[in-house]
Amino acid sequence: MLIKSSTTLRNDYGVISDLAHREAEPIYITKNGEGDIVVMSIEAFERREEMFRLKANLEAAERLRLAGHEGVSLDESRARLEKLYG
Repeated sequence: MLIKSSTTLRNDYGVISDLAHREAEPIYITKNGEGDIVVMSIEAFERREEMFRLKANLEAAERLRLAGHEGVSLDESRARLEKLYG
């Protein structure tokens, strides 16, 4: 976990930006010794959002499976993809 003060953000934005891109993880910014905000690179944020979307899709598929939905076989899926994309 990366923690920096709001003073660092205010006085050394470049350092925070470089750190966010290099580490690709959230940086917790404190104000008066207490947690205040979190910053991260756009790339890391977009990867994180995609991970959440994929997890939600997997959970939805698992709920369908548990409810007895048979789904689509690999061969059916391949045929659909070939029809769409050649």
